[in-house]
Amino acid sequence: MTTTATELPAQTLTPTGDRRPVELAAVASIAANHPPETWLQINFHKPCGGVTIRYAWTDGGADLGDRIDLLALAANLDAADWLHITSEHVQTSHRGRIEIQAHPLRPILADVQAGIRCPTDRNDFLLRVIDLAATETGQTPRPGMPRWIGVGPTLLARKTP
Repeated sequence: MTTTATELPAQTLTPTGDRRPVELAAVASIAANHPPETWLQINFHKPCGGVTIRYAWTDGGADLGDRIDLLALAANLDAADWLHITSEHVQTSHRGRIEIQAHPLRPILADVQAGIRCPTDRNDFLLRVIDLAATETGQTPRPGMPRWIGVGPTLLARKTP
């Protein structure tokens, strides 16, 4: 059975400031166009200069991402290692103001299993940036590098300490 537009019930449309339904529809559309076992970070750039970040995983990606996170945490990989490894494999594209960062998870898994670490000079630079940001915002810099940030839904949804 097919339905035509004239057979659909009339709906009252009201203006709303809620961007969530449109963003979620865009996320679903973007995810449908990526291969399995991919983690997507989708950045919605707002006119005010802010950004809303949404994560999505294609088929098999959520489980694989959580498995990678467990291995990375067990190996004591940290945020610098996460930045280094994920930046090596990211594929960035755009849809208007939407920035799409697609991370194929199999190469990330291979790097984590191989014990790939952030080069020392990059790690030192990142620590200096974190300390400077803490100082500039009136916080006391914490010693050491923050934990592995995550590529799976379990760790990415967890509050940072």
